[in-house]
Amino acid sequence: MSAGTNAGSDFGSIHRVPRILSIAGTDPAGGAGIQADLKSIAATGGYGMAVVTALVAQNTRGVRSVHTPPVGFLREQLDAVSDDVIIDAVKIGMLGSTGVTHTVDAWLAEAQVPAVVLDPVMIATSGDRLLDDGAEAALRQLLHRVDVVTPNLPELAVLVQEPVARDWSSALAQGERLSAAYGVQVLVKGGHLAGQWCPDALVDAAAADPVVLQVRTPRVDTVNTHGTGCSMSAALATCYARTGRWDLALTATKEWLQEALEYADELDVGAGHGPVHHFRGVWERGLAPLGAAAAAPEAMKEAPPVQAAGPHTAALWEQTAAVRADINELDFVRALGSGHLNREAFEFYLAQDALYLRGYARALARASELAPALDEQVFWAKAAYDALATEMELHTSWLPDGGIGGGIGGGTDGGLAGREAVPGPVTRGYLQHLLGSADAAGPGAGRGANEYERLVGALLPCFWIYADVGTRLSDANHSGHPYAEWLDTYSDPAFAGSTTAAVDILERVLDRSPEDVRELTRSAFHESAHREYEFFAAGAGES
Repeated sequence: MSAGTNAGSDFGSIHRVPRILSIAGTDPAGGAGIQADLKSIAATGGYGMAVVTALVAQNTRGVRSVHTPPVGFLREQLDAVSDDVIIDAVKIGMLGSTGVTHTVDAWLAEAQVPAVVLDPVMIATSGDRLLDDGAEAALRQLLHRVDVVTPNLPELAVLVQEPVARDWSSALAQGERLSAAYGVQVLVKGGHLAGQWCPDALVDAAAADPVVLQVRTPRVDTVNTHGTGCSMSAALATCYARTGRWDLALTATKEWLQEALEYADELDVGAGHGPVHHFRGVWERGLAPLGAAAAAPEAMKEAPPVQAAGPHTAALWEQTAAVRADINELDFVRALGSGHLNREAFEFYLAQDALYLRGYARALARASELAPALDEQVFWAKAAYDALATEMELHTSWLPDGGIGGGIGGGTDGGLAGREAVPGPVTRGYLQHLLGSADAAGPGAGRGANEYERLVGALLPCFWIYADVGTRLSDANHSGHPYAEWLDTYSDPAFAGSTTAAVDILERVLDRSPEDVRELTRSAFHESAHREYEFFAAGAGES
């Protein structure tokens, strides 16, 4: 296995224009195969080269015939490139036969290229197997020599010899089994699953957390998806050669491919499934550097589970990318998602969360008192009720002895619940931030100067960031997860709806306020975002 020898390099040491070799079949209509690979490599910042494994007569409606040149000529092509050009990464696509696969395997053993991405072309769109038994066996042997394999779900099922995964957690489990069997990282792709989101994950069974990174993008309503797998794997090889990190390569690849899909319908190529728009972004703005991706993972720049309501909330979401990335990297959050979080840490977090929700409900109720419009008054009042109802559910369903005892500052008869009946310093600090002006004013008091605007900004991250973290955690859920029922609550459509309404109110508040009040609201939002980080961190003693 080539093992990605420059994986520890920083961006400055990576070749500025990496030289990427595609080994694949052709597509004379230009949407797949080496034609798509070369476009993808160029669009994502590399210099593309191509060695042809098969000449394919195809268009957007299907394949008509395939001509495979002699394997001796294939080897001559490979040697001609590697004898003259330094190769920074290789993408492998259609191989087709046992002889072709063995030839590529033997060349890789001698060439020792830094990184290899394999897109295993094994299943036709019709569902037919494209490789005979001998070719499949040769492909499995080749897996030991590559760094990342990028099967779609039917191909993943063939490689692990199981039925096709019907849900995301099953797909991740198959990816982990494939990774463990062959010592290879697996890009698990969720494009074949139903739903409004398309998840992808980098899985490495040798890592502490096998799911190294998950990235979700909204599903694009288009039939023009021809060559998506070819394009993605070629871009992944290129972005890795530019960054030296597979996680950054995946996030940058997904961002580029999402745009190529969103604008695919601008092209008018063929009467069937047309190609993606490889160069749309390049033509519009020029090639964006990838070095900035290290500052805040691109996974944090994907569309949130609840969309911004306008330019003000969109800007706030973008500005909190770094703290949201930090939250997702916390040991507590990662262990909760993987199911490795110990029960005592989980119960400590729940007890503090229950105490927090009591104070949060008071802040929501104060927002209802202060709201200038009836619809906002009703929304905040219902949110206050829901916060208290959620807290009671936490008491009865999850915490020892059925709850946390006699209220904030109260005691219990003992156990974990009794020890944690008083808010910890992080919980107290968050509540003081939320309730400072509300406590000073007192129930029924008049409206303080800009109190409502500040309070709306302070309340929103508990909706929006919680929904964002929760969506990522719910993606990792499965029937055997020790906290499966808890993770189910994160995907509650009612909470997503409430978050959408809250974001809309924040947009309205910012839109109708003068700039000095906007700054007050934005400042309260940013402080709450950082307190969300501290709250999750405190769950495992990371604060």
